[in-house]
Amino acid sequence: MTALASEEPEKPEQLNRPAAPADDRHPVGGLADVGRGYLDRIRTGELGSLPAVAGLVVLCAFFSLLRPVFLSNLNFANLLTQSAGSIAIAMGLVFVLLLGEIDLSAGYASGVCAAVLAILLTNHGWPWYAAVTAAVLTGAVIGLLIGTLVAKVGIPSFVVTLAAFLGFQGIVLILLKEGTNVSVKDPTILAVANDNLSPALGWVLLAGCTAGYAALQLRRSRGRRGRGLTGTPVALLAVRTGAVVVLGSAAVYLLNQERSRNVLVGSLKGVPLVVPVIGALLLLGTFTLQRTGFGLHVYAVGGSPEAARRAGINVAFIRTAAFVICSCLAAVGGIIAASRGNSVDPNTGGSNVLLLAVGSAVIGGTSLFGGRGRVVDAVLGGLVVAVIQNGMGLMGYSSGVKYAVTGSVLLVAAGVDAMSRRRTARR
Repeated sequence: MTALASEEPEKPEQLNRPAAPADDRHPVGGLADVGRGYLDRIRTGELGSLPAVAGLVVLCAFFSLLRPVFLSNLNFANLLTQSAGSIAIAMGLVFVLLLGEIDLSAGYASGVCAAVLAILLTNHGWPWYAAVTAAVLTGAVIGLLIGTLVAKVGIPSFVVTLAAFLGFQGIVLILLKEGTNVSVKDPTILAVANDNLSPALGWVLLAGCTAGYAALQLRRSRGRRGRGLTGTPVALLAVRTGAVVVLGSAAVYLLNQERSRNVLVGSLKGVPLVVPVIGALLLLGTFTLQRTGFGLHVYAVGGSPEAARRAGINVAFIRTAAFVICSCLAAVGGIIAASRGNSVDPNTGGSNVLLLAVGSAVIGGTSLFGGRGRVVDAVLGGLVVAVIQNGMGLMGYSSGVKYAVTGSVLLVAAGVDAMSRRRTARR
């Protein structure tokens, strides 16, 4: 699923000339040409997710050498579940960051939506699907309000979302009666972050994802050839599909092993249920940005709002819609947090949730300057942040050291983004 989302979006560099997909700049005749084209893009500053992937590999190798338990199936599953909530929020932030805007309220917006969910489930006895719908609609209303103030009224997003950041803290306290902890007991909601797929279903999921990825790659290549463009070599398609099979099989095999410390008490094995949930969000977000007119307009507005306006794009609508999407995905992150914690309290969505979500998007490769980024960046960056937090925890470092290291990594990612943009401009 991650590999599926790793394709560069087909977006125009300028709106006054026909769009050219990134691959067309380097005609592909074989694997050697693909490699040369990729190196050329790196030299021109188009690093994409390369720093995040390289960092993830290095960090995993480093912590595995120092703490072999890091690669245990139990810790691997914990990594996936503990990062899921911030990854969902980061996915929404990608849409806002692509416009060159920021949403500082996403963390507490997730807390408000989680509080609405818990209150409706526990205090009013609503069914889970109605409570989830209400929580997501709450996120949509929040995003619509913020987007309107930014796009229509013209207040800078930093000011609007900073005010919302403060205001939503108060709303959470009001909803939870100044600090009451509301338990979540609905089995369906609790299953989201605490249950696992059966081992057989994990393999079925992998087979379906692999087949879907290969089919989409072939369809994309044939479509390019049908438009008179150079298609992706079959050998490269085979390599990509093989990588999905190898990495996916290793992950499913590891997660299907018994993780329970006492089998007599209960069995614990299988792919965490939250993984296909994040995967579905990843596919939906990737399709929206890379295969729809709306996604093309998001990149266009992020690249040059004035050029987009002159091209006939409704810039105000695009900005408002991006904030709505961001807050809706923040609601999903709040639901995951409520499921993982089995309750909602005033700290839900607070503390370092926003910082980790923004860090996940930026570390993954989404630019703070707008116009460059993908939904998969949130996943890769979220995993990098989770690995840092988890690995340093295993090594016994304090929270202060974790924050300092995570902040340093974020600063380096932002610096790499700034330098790559300057290099691209010079080229």
